[in-house]
Amino acid sequence: MKILLLGEYSNVHNTLARGLRELGHTVTVVSNGDFWKNYPRDIDVSRRPGKIGGMILMAKIYALLPRLRGYDIVQFINPVFFDLKAGRLFPLFRYLKKHNKKVVLCGFGMDYYWVNTCSTTMPLRYSDFNIGNELRQNKEAIVEREDWIGTDKERLNLLMAEQCDGIVTGLYEYWRCYEPCFPKKTTFIPFPIVVGEAPDIADETPEKLNLFIGISKNRSAYKGTDIMLQAAETVKKQHPDRLNLKVVTGLPFDEYVRTMLGSDAIMDQLYSYTPSMNPLEAMAHGIICIGGGEPENYEIINETTLRPIINVLPTYESCVTELTRLVTDLSLIPQLRRQSYEYVRKHHDHIKVARQYEVFYHSL
Repeated sequence: MKILLLGEYSNVHNTLARGLRELGHTVTVVSNGDFWKNYPRDIDVSRRPGKIGGMILMAKIYALLPRLRGYDIVQFINPVFFDLKAGRLFPLFRYLKKHNKKVVLCGFGMDYYWVNTCSTTMPLRYSDFNIGNELRQNKEAIVEREDWIGTDKERLNLLMAEQCDGIVTGLYEYWRCYEPCFPKKTTFIPFPIVVGEAPDIADETPEKLNLFIGISKNRSAYKGTDIMLQAAETVKKQHPDRLNLKVVTGLPFDEYVRTMLGSDAIMDQLYSYTPSMNPLEAMAHGIICIGGGEPENYEIINETTLRPIINVLPTYESCVTELTRLVTDLSLIPQLRRQSYEYVRKHHDHIKVARQYEVFYHSL
């Protein structure tokens, strides 16, 4: 098949492209590299700042459009698939739908269905937008609700979801928001990770837990790393001889991975049921994820034995409790590290995931 992957989130499309190519497909990735993360792509559509940057990008995209025709599959990472105002994307979506065979919309992150569902019907016990029946009122959550509800972004998302041939979701949470609205065309496929050889993990109990926390620019409160960092600092004060803490902010992906290596565990995504791309990348290197590991995560991938993720509830107290449990029983670390690698190898290997996409594409 000839496949066009438009846009990027946390290296999903670049990694998926590698898997699909190894299965013999022709794949083109067009993206801005996910801004400062700068993931690889075949055609760069990054934007310069300001209105002039938008005009230059628009001109570049319209010049590019003839090359984006004749694909068997066009997959949009998000309704906002280019770094332009949503109102400018309607004609681009219609053009791409008209001049290609099948179009797929991804439910991989911030969009109307995610924001609205978690802010209204609230099927999840907690999320980026709710804790129980209460709306979260942090700045980022308020901004995203205003951005996606009652706006051109909402209308674009509704149009694309209605007119696309299929919808693929990458986490249980996103599947839970799309499947009730589009049960016949929504599927769940795990995120792809390039999994290397099994890491060399010693059987001996380590003397300390080496903990890593990576903070995204301007999204610390939204993702919960502010609370996780506060909890980690508390536990370090209580057990200074048992915990090493490394904190980094806003690193490009390659540097993020290099800095993370050598850690035993990471804390990430406080409000998630499931590990997303960064925790999965860590787990592929035998690093334990302290974050989202709710039962629903294991159920949707039919995993009945491996339980490598240290699940935390979205509270400071839960983070302190679970991290304390680990630093006071360091003998847990070797087994959890091995299980973390095995979990990603079993469910997220980019070739296995690409085969699931292949089946999904053929079903359209």
